[in-house]
Amino acid sequence: QVQLVESGGGLVQAGASLRLSCAASGRTDSISAMGWFRQAPGKEREFVAAISRGGITTEYADSVKGRFTISRDNAKNTMYLQMNSVRSEDTATYYCAASDQSLAYSSRQGRNYPYWGQGTQVTVSS
Repeated sequence: QVQLVESGGGLVQAGASLRLSCAASGRTDSISAMGWFRQAPGKEREFVAAISRGGITTEYADSVKGRFTISRDNAKNTMYLQMNSVRSEDTATYYCAASDQSLAYSSRQGRNYPYWGQGTQVTVSS
């Protein structure tokens, strides 16, 4: 089993920056692709970004491309989401997810990620 714990959320003003972290524990050697998803009140969960096992390949939702950067440090078993120029529409609970399958397989589909964190709230004030 893999356990994931997010941190770094909070209340920020529009245009500011924020960095989320996701610490993995347990069978971390089984983790391949990792990703960030978010869910705003009354809306469905949506894909934000994903990264391959080695950190070379990344995918982004169009809504965050150019503003958010996903990265991972496998030595620390930690994934990050650097959020720049945040907007009010970025307000949501952010979840990290992990898969034992490749990014090519897991991609943007939440159902392909069996491991999830409890979420961290990001609120952007305008």
